[in-house]
Amino acid sequence: MNFSMNGKGKKEEENVNYLVDCIKEGNEEAFMTVIRLYQKQVFMLAYSFFRNREDALDIVQETFLRVHQKIHMFREGHNFLNWLLQMAKNLCIDTYRKNHGRKGDRFEETSLEDLYVDPVSKDAPIEDTGLEEIFSVCLKKLSKKQRLVFVLKQYNQLKYREIAQVLDIAPGTVKSLHFKAVRHLRGLVGPYLGR
Repeated sequence: MNFSMNGKGKKEEENVNYLVDCIKEGNEEAFMTVIRLYQKQVFMLAYSFFRNREDALDIVQETFLRVHQKIHMFREGHNFLNWLLQMAKNLCIDTYRKNHGRKGDRFEETSLEDLYVDPVSKDAPIEDTGLEEIFSVCLKKLSKKQRLVFVLKQYNQLKYREIAQVLDIAPGTVKSLHFKAVRHLRGLVGPYLGR
């Protein structure tokens, strides 16, 4: 049996629901199709959280292991990608807290302005750096919450209300964080582009 995913919106949701039903019946090919479809979105979320490839890959692996174990908990009529990304976000927070002790609670309590932001080395040769790498460096300078919102909106193409569900914050907060992230990125990228 070949599972292919073509189409957007409602058709895509129907396809995902069909795949979920197949996984619930023990179909491993359907599960592998879900992994292929969504591993990039999970990786982007985890990478934006940890800024480390190995940690992000660990989260991807653990997320899909949890999906396989908890697929029967997914309720039809809900958005599968939101459910998946919520699971990945929770794993990111749990992993962060486990590796950083109870200090991990700071992530939830700290204001955006107080979160540590890596400085960019002034010695980095700009002419040897591609635009994608420059953008990646600038993206890392955003606060953790701004970066998460930006990645979910721009790379995972979620709506504000979907991001609010995934991050468990108000939609207005999501809009504000996205606005600040875009404004901050423009200011960071501008000097590299001669602005």
